[in-house]
Amino acid sequence: MKILTCSQQKEADAYTIAHEPISSIDLMEKAATAMADIISSRWDVSHRIITVAGSGNNGGDALAIARILSLKGYLVNVLLFNVTGKISDECLANAQKLKDCPLENFTEVTRELAIPTLKASDVIIDGLFGSGLNKPLEGGFAKVVQLINNSPATVVSIDIPSGMMGESNPNSSRPNIIHADLTLSVQLPKLSFLFAENEDLTGEWELVDIGISKDFIDKAETPYSIMEEKEIRPLIKPRRKFAHKGMFGHGLLIAGSYGMGGAAVLSARACLRSGIGLLSIHTPVCNHNLLQTAVPEALVQDDIHEHFFADEADLDPYQAVAIGPGLGQDEATAQALFAQIKNCYIPMVVDADALNLLARYSTNLTNLPRNTILTPHVKELERITGRCSNSYERLMKAKDLAAYLQCYIILKGAWTAIITPEGRIHFNPTGNPGMATGGSGDVLTGILLALLAQGYSSEDACRLGVYIHGLAGNIACQQTGEISLTASDIINALPATWKQLSENQ
Repeated sequence: MKILTCSQQKEADAYTIAHEPISSIDLMEKAATAMADIISSRWDVSHRIITVAGSGNNGGDALAIARILSLKGYLVNVLLFNVTGKISDECLANAQKLKDCPLENFTEVTRELAIPTLKASDVIIDGLFGSGLNKPLEGGFAKVVQLINNSPATVVSIDIPSGMMGESNPNSSRPNIIHADLTLSVQLPKLSFLFAENEDLTGEWELVDIGISKDFIDKAETPYSIMEEKEIRPLIKPRRKFAHKGMFGHGLLIAGSYGMGGAAVLSARACLRSGIGLLSIHTPVCNHNLLQTAVPEALVQDDIHEHFFADEADLDPYQAVAIGPGLGQDEATAQALFAQIKNCYIPMVVDADALNLLARYSTNLTNLPRNTILTPHVKELERITGRCSNSYERLMKAKDLAAYLQCYIILKGAWTAIITPEGRIHFNPTGNPGMATGGSGDVLTGILLALLAQGYSSEDACRLGVYIHGLAGNIACQQTGEISLTASDIINALPATWKQLSENQ
């Protein structure tokens, strides 16, 4: 699913009107009908509807919704803010249609604030400003927003919470942005919906299909997309009848240190559950017995040191390597890591402590082989790029880093972002908050290693691996719930996950 910029969405509306063909007012009516249906399915007629509309087309949507809900038997109050005296044709048309509706009250606000006393049972329809807003709210409109935010009423925003920008919101004052409980986004989500700091602004968001031209969306060029199952399923390589383990690659996992052997275990187990032919684990001597017992299917290769990774491994026998889980940050480990990276000539995944060491000695970043996969969480990325004030800035810095290093970056989070060297950004829809637990990232590293060893490209390994990881977390969560979910639960759900995605390809 593509994510268009706000300017592209405006173009999509115009293209749809011109090519469907459909008039602007009829397209607005279509959107309002769909949104009114969603609202009426969630709140019955015992709830009073307070519609707060601006003078643009977002306000026109809100007025049309008010009319439809009033005809369904809801008690509806309408406030049309027309402080400039300039009102769009569609908004004016919908305001005139309201004259024949059984409204409790209709007020056109030209100067003074006129918000009625709001109750907890009220539902506010926020149609003040849409995605065309290009500057933060201030003055009277900011006061209206603050009054709404401070009320006990439920707020439903049309397309986007008023005061919020569709991409970046660096200069906006959060009290001057509507804090919606539900946002009904037209056709596609806004990029800003996927950022953690905006969760309390959008609340729950739902897409409303109003028939925007599929032809326009298909042709639109945008670096942003949300992955869908229908595009992930075909990535999985089918197995031939006469396949043998040599056809599915031999991977090397460099992981573990004294007291951190569990990270190596988790990563190895996930790797073995993701189709690899053969797995070797390079680990300090102290972890030898643990790994031989916990992961009997893997080969264990002892490092020269008792407690930490200190000796570069020979890569000749392997098709891919992953390094980092539980590695520790000893100085000798840093030197061995940098030598391993500099001399690497096979696909590589870099995670956890390996990323932290690269952040500490950043001149070594340029030695990473092209198409290496880096898997930082937010703090690990910022140790490399520097602190960021918001998610959009962080995403742009990650995009620049991926281009500079010619690497793939998996920026982990609720909407994990896969950033390609060319600047494409794929967001992952699978996963749940229960996966925010120790070891979850080690599991992802193991999955990625398995895919690279089997010959998947770096981009396909990222997309498939991240999607599978999140889906396994969802399947595990059905049994454990979010609070009790562990990394081992994700691994245990991998067989069912691979089976589900592989069937009926």
